[in-house]
Amino acid sequence: MKITFIGAVQTVTGSKYLLESNGKKILLDCGLFQGQKELRLRNWNNFPINPAQIDAIILSHAHIDHSGYIPRLIKNGFHGKIYCTEATKALCEILLPDCGHLQEEEAYLANKQGYSKHKPAEALYTEQEARDALNYFHAVNFGKKYVVLPDAFSIQFNRAGHILGAATVEISDGYRSIVFSGDLGRLSDPIMRPPVYLSGGDYLVIESTYGDRLHHHENPLKKLAGCINQTVKRGGSVIIPAFAVGRAQAMLYYLHELKKHRCIPNVPVYLDSPLATNATHIFGKFNAEHKLTSKQTQEVCDIATYINTVEDSKALDQQNYPMILISASGMATGGRVLHHLKMFLPERENLILFSGYQAKGTRGDRLVSGETEIKIHGQMIPVRAQIEQLHNLSAHADYEEILNWLHHFQKAPAKVFITHGESNAANSLKEHIERELKWNCIIPEYLQSFDL
Repeated sequence: MKITFIGAVQTVTGSKYLLESNGKKILLDCGLFQGQKELRLRNWNNFPINPAQIDAIILSHAHIDHSGYIPRLIKNGFHGKIYCTEATKALCEILLPDCGHLQEEEAYLANKQGYSKHKPAEALYTEQEARDALNYFHAVNFGKKYVVLPDAFSIQFNRAGHILGAATVEISDGYRSIVFSGDLGRLSDPIMRPPVYLSGGDYLVIESTYGDRLHHHENPLKKLAGCINQTVKRGGSVIIPAFAVGRAQAMLYYLHELKKHRCIPNVPVYLDSPLATNATHIFGKFNAEHKLTSKQTQEVCDIATYINTVEDSKALDQQNYPMILISASGMATGGRVLHHLKMFLPERENLILFSGYQAKGTRGDRLVSGETEIKIHGQMIPVRAQIEQLHNLSAHADYEEILNWLHHFQKAPAKVFITHGESNAANSLKEHIERELKWNCIIPEYLQSFDL
């Protein structure tokens, strides 16, 4: 078996790992690069191998940094099956067309307003191409072994706890096995069930998003309530850029809890993301993967007013009373939240509240880092609103939770490949694993290959 790292090395985006065995090739994850320009440009480069030579894709979960390159790969020649869990398939059915739509919209605005260097600006793929890609998806169950390619690869998905459908993946070619952590969830998340412990494999690929930090132990509801109360008191609104899948639903849960216990004023809550709205409805169809009862799920869903039309979205920017507005995308890289940021960033009474990881170079990262103006749709927007980030609401395990998960392996892997983290986070997790478990760890380079 051979592995090549085509993405998510010393960065958190663009997850792609190529496995080769017995003349067959499979791709574990097929994500978009996001964040810094040099990374985003990789989305437009020729793929390192001919996509037609890839026999199958194994998808750990639906987030765009793991799934968003699939339509492009199909456009360029891939025609195999895509294996994932039922919930991942359901989420990709809304995520991928939305991603295609956003790319078409961005290209349209760039051409109309002339702020792109490309003449004309084009979409990486269209909404229709994304919908066509869904025909390749093949859903399988957690905890069962499946033969993907006879005499080459078998797989087993186990719950990762990160979002609905998120899985760790065990892959075997009959001689050796490799475990992919995917994105590991929290051990004590109030909504999602925890990752399933595994007995291990011959090799391991482990994520390191928060490999250099511990999540705060303070009650996240206390800080969230404080931020909201201070903002409402001064007459401002709270704008929450949120990942449409996972984070938006978590925020609705926290706001429901705060309102139920009268910890915040009864200000209106809006969810302005058709994608997040659809994902919220899907949440109720997979009760086995989270801790909420059907009644609780419905109550959480009912906390917000759902905004669907562009006209209603624009009307929110004209409101002169405090509100809580959740909108995608979570790193402010695209979507409706950009239009809201243009309106609410210049006013000091408002609060922009980030609740998830901000990849290096994204608008969210630059705002959290203190930039005083930010470019949106070709315009420089002054940043006068308060900017806050809630670190302990993350859906990613911190290094202690990762080590806890690894301690259940029954034997040491021959090699541990540390991926899906910025350099500092990856190096820090490497040190923790080597010191505590004495395992052999490697931080691979982009396009580096290893014989297993």
